[in-house]
Amino acid sequence: MMPLQERREKINIKDKSLTISKQCNLLSIHRSGLYYKPNAEKEENLKIMELLDKQYFETPFYGVLRLTAHFQNLGFRINIKRMRRLMKLVNWKTIFREPKTTIINKLHKKYPYLLKGLKIEKQNQVWATDITYIPMRKGFMYLMAIIDLHSRKVLNWSLSNTMSADWCAEVLQETMNNHGKPEIFNTDQGSQFTSDVFINVLKFKEIKISMDGKGRALDNIFIERLWKSVKYEHVYLYVYDDGLSLYKGLEKYILFTGGKRFNILSVL
Repeated sequence: MMPLQERREKINIKDKSLTISKQCNLLSIHRSGLYYKPNAEKEENLKIMELLDKQYFETPFYGVLRLTAHFQNLGFRINIKRMRRLMKLVNWKTIFREPKTTIINKLHKKYPYLLKGLKIEKQNQVWATDITYIPMRKGFMYLMAIIDLHSRKVLNWSLSNTMSADWCAEVLQETMNNHGKPEIFNTDQGSQFTSDVFINVLKFKEIKISMDGKGRALDNIFIERLWKSVKYEHVYLYVYDDGLSLYKGLEKYILFTGGKRFNILSVL
């Protein structure tokens, strides 16, 4: 099979004989980033969500009460219920003792954090993943990335308008098809990563599972650094109208920086 990048470049959105969906299926490409429409929200909610996304890099320890008060001081008429909903949509993960908004399923098994004190000395020793919110002109989407913690390179990424377990499992499987498998795979405790459909992919490949502690987003510090770079160097500078233009913009940015910037972030 030809490399993933070459398959992506073969997508022709002007081809009327084959839909984008059919082209993606024929080329074995995850199609979400090519044609999914952004999630719609009211204009004021989108503004609050955009500000929340930026606020996270300043005060990741804020919970729903402090954020509600902060945005009320900014002039927004917002209550706790509405703030909690918007925090959930932007995938806000409060650090330390504030209320948590990562969606955790209490019935799913949680796994210990295996990276504390671990020397990462080779490629495919540890991979890590996370999902972040991407604001757009009239909506939003979600970006998932998988990175190798030794090389600091982005191995794979995908866009979707949901944070479903099926989507995450598909991205993981695609990454292993192209890069082999890691010894350890690290995630947060979000329900999509603790779901049977995702965990079973890792177990089938006999990969050790590591999960960040509750309220400890910095356990996955390199993914957090990736999100900050992606947003401040690209997403906040460009406003996209649709999933395809967002996909192409992110593809260009990640291809340019993936081998030149993220692989030098080696010191915590």
